[in-house]
Amino acid sequence: MPVRPLSRRNLLLATSALVPLLSRRAAAFGEKSRFIPAVARHGGRWDVRLSGLRRLAWELQRRTSVEVVPDARPFALSSPDLFEYPFLYFGGDGAFPALSDAEVSNLRRYLTYGGFVFGDANDGSDGDGFDASFRREMARVLPQSPLKEAPGTHVVFKSFFLLDAAPGRLLHKPLPLVASVGKRAAVIYSQNDVAGAWSRSESGDYEFDVSPGGEPQRELAIRLGINLCMYALCLDYKDDAVHLPLILNKRR
Repeated sequence: MPVRPLSRRNLLLATSALVPLLSRRAAAFGEKSRFIPAVARHGGRWDVRLSGLRRLAWELQRRTSVEVVPDARPFALSSPDLFEYPFLYFGGDGAFPALSDAEVSNLRRYLTYGGFVFGDANDGSDGDGFDASFRREMARVLPQSPLKEAPGTHVVFKSFFLLDAAPGRLLHKPLPLVASVGKRAAVIYSQNDVAGAWSRSESGDYEFDVSPGGEPQRELAIRLGINLCMYALCLDYKDDAVHLPLILNKRR
């Protein structure tokens, strides 16, 4: 009998039984098969792109076979509920205070057990603002795994759509940074405000202009978001071309 692929979600659920903090929740996994973006609630402006996360969930459902709940759910980084969500969005506009020791410890455990963090500098900062704070805290969470530029061959660029860059509302840095746990990218970080390109107002209009590439760049940012979600959901994507026909059939 073939071995069933292990999803990041099931790995998190299985390993949560090893964590005393999570023992009371080990029998449940939220809304099971439906994808819901979790959002890191920190001491700064963490909630400026919630509409973008909801839009991403909608696009994920429209373009793939993944079932979603079009919501964005905030959690304290010390919460055991994080372990129910394989994708955690950690964004912000401006600097934020240092995380508590409990938050650092819980986030490290989450990443070690298969969780995935997408860091997104909503302010497009470089060396100050959100950028400085996020780098500082990731160095505490994963001190043995510093953020490094992702190679253009990284599997996240082909987990669903074929991409060669990681644009957002901005395009300060064409490639994101990655912090790995083993061979797995546990943290992917962009300074391009990717969720800013996804964000829509209640009237349905996009909230922000995209620069320098306009609407084609926005489409690439949406595709990047879908790739990130698929990467977070699937631990066993191979860094090869086995799934290339499926990708090509799904491209729009």
